[in-house]
Amino acid sequence: MNTPQRRVTVINDGRFYAGPPLARFLAARDHNVVIGDAPSELIASLESAGVQAVSVQGVNSRGNTQGFQQLVTSALEHFGRIDSASMFSGQIITGSILKSTREDLDAVYEGCLVLPYEFLKAVLPVMKVQESGQVLIITSASGARPTPGAPLYSSLRAAASMLARNAASEMAKHGVQVNAVGTNFMDFPEFLRASGATDPEVRKKVESQVPLHRLGTLDEFASFCMPYLDGTSRFATGQFVSFSGGWS
Repeated sequence: MNTPQRRVTVINDGRFYAGPPLARFLAARDHNVVIGDAPSELIASLESAGVQAVSVQGVNSRGNTQGFQQLVTSALEHFGRIDSASMFSGQIITGSILKSTREDLDAVYEGCLVLPYEFLKAVLPVMKVQESGQVLIITSASGARPTPGAPLYSSLRAAASMLARNAASEMAKHGVQVNAVGTNFMDFPEFLRASGATDPEVRKKVESQVPLHRLGTLDEFASFCMPYLDGTSRFATGQFVSFSGGWS
């Protein structure tokens, strides 16, 4: 059972991208962690920090419509509360809007908007009853400005950020914070593949688009997210913040 001093965080996906560094940073800040589909080595790393870590398998399996609710149920069964929750999702689909298909649009819609919606629907009722909690929806900086080459992705990411802001407006009277953070130009495999930056020469061209002239790291991003999740900053809600090296 959770001690009164230790907060509980829920993270939707422990397999890649922001999931592992967010879990490690929050464990270092004395948070018990409930995380979807985390590999055993990540759980061992979290427990070595002296916290309890629970991996809920199958959360992100295709067709599992109850995955996020399984995370919530596990958190309540193990610890009795949820103090913060974060999620990321989405499929990067690039190309001209004129050459896109309805299948492309449906795929982006599911990954970039439906999944954040389902996550909010799962965690917010618990926080409403508690009258406290922090939620961070990780979207994309591309949703903050027109993005040549990724019109569907940019549009649905913008919708997810606005969904988070609307949820924040509704939940503020219950003491619950909801914010969105949007990334771009991140040094991780999916972005490198989608942008062609696995080629060193292409990477140089991609980095030249960033005012800071480099890609961001996932550890930097996890550190940036901490005030929205670790309980140290409780007076910011309904915000969208870009983490993109000055691009937006």
